[in-house]
Amino acid sequence: MNPAILPILVVILAGGATALQAPTNARLATAVGSPVNAAFVSFAVGTIALAVAAAVLHARPDVTATRALPAYAWFGGLYGACFVVAAAWGVPRLGAAMTITLMVAGQLALSLLLDHFGALGVPRQPLNFGRIAGVALVFAGVLLVRRS
Repeated sequence: MNPAILPILVVILAGGATALQAPTNARLATAVGSPVNAAFVSFAVGTIALAVAAAVLHARPDVTATRALPAYAWFGGLYGACFVVAAAWGVPRLGAAMTITLMVAGQLALSLLLDHFGALGVPRQPLNFGRIAGVALVFAGVLLVRRS
């Protein structure tokens, strides 16, 4: 079996979970009064799940290593909060498919720049026609989803 298959499947399943997360949090936002409240509840549930997983797996942070981190390494949760609030807000207005398609398009566009410049510690992968065309096709998909 190809060793890349498992990570590919895990990431595909996580992407599917993202598609489930958006309408789930949109529904939650209706019940709790706002997308921000929905994100708060979502992160609270996620924090509890991660605490249980860390306890079961005996995962402990290396406190010494955290002191050496660059400042941007602490902002992942902030980006996630923005994502969850935007999804909870966007789904009732745009639908799940359009919201997720736009989010993927935004992720890919920024990912091309991160790769090209090797920013935030990612391996440097210069822009080329194929990579740009691939992202352009996703943006074309946004237009097709919107017209449907």
